Amino acid sequence: MTTYLRFPDEATAKVVLADYLTEDDTWITASHTHALDVIGTISRGGEWDEEGNVITSPEVLPSWHVNYVGEVPEGWNQFVVNPVEPYRVFL
Repeated sequence: MTTYLRFPDEATAKVVLADYLTEDDTWITASHTHALDVIGTISRGGEWDEEGNVITSPEVLPSWHVNYVGEVPEGWNQFVVNPVEPYRVFL
């Protein structure tokens, strides 16, 4: 089952998820015990012309997001959210 995590910013996520980062700041996205989908910031809306120029800028939602499959470690519960319509899901 997917656990949706929302952090105030990337720096907080890196502290909380430190066990899933390598020494060179690369995410360990999968192992035999977990799967990690680092989304980061989410934006919605926006409009572009056929050349890719912005007509209306998308709205950047606050926070920094990660999807996680595996046993949720202690200390993560304060970051767990239950979106009605997640922007990205594991299939």
